[in-house]
Amino acid sequence: MKALKRLMAALVVLLVLATGVALDYLLPRHEVVLVTGVEVKRVDDDGVINAENPADGPTRDVYYINTEHPDTHEVMVYRNEDTGWGFPWYFKFDSADVQARAQGFSRDSKQLALIRHYGWRIQILSVFPNLVSVEATDSRDEPFAVFNTLFLAVLTLLVLFVAWRLSRLVRSRRATSGTTVVP
Repeated sequence: MKALKRLMAALVVLLVLATGVALDYLLPRHEVVLVTGVEVKRVDDDGVINAENPADGPTRDVYYINTEHPDTHEVMVYRNEDTGWGFPWYFKFDSADVQARAQGFSRDSKQLALIRHYGWRIQILSVFPNLVSVEATDSRDEPFAVFNTLFLAVLTLLVLFVAWRLSRLVRSRRATSGTTVVP
């Protein structure tokens, strides 16, 4: 019985960790940056098409936006692709318009831009976070993540409610089976 409880506890911990990692990837983040440049690359399933990687299947254009942090001057590159109706559900259909706005911001080296994105930058795998929106801003302060806070609060309340209901169900089954319930 102890081994089963340990296994269940390990599964719960793994589920919580996997959920945390998924939410860290999928929930939107905001950053205030300077847009330094934009580019478009033709890619296929194997990556960017070039002399070493010729096109061997259907291709598509992927927009990239180069940015720099206004204070630390750290550079960051964002991918700018439509999510369409697919997962994650950002329903983004205007990547060309976002690219045009970013290109306009890149012409003014002093114009701060507030970007919203999701995903991670993994350099060794050439993975870039996907930019969802870009807009001009005058403030260097990043906005409070209202959506993330509300989403995590509702998710926490839902998990606590399910745990409470499950504990009540287990206690009622123990009470009807005649075993003693230890609080």
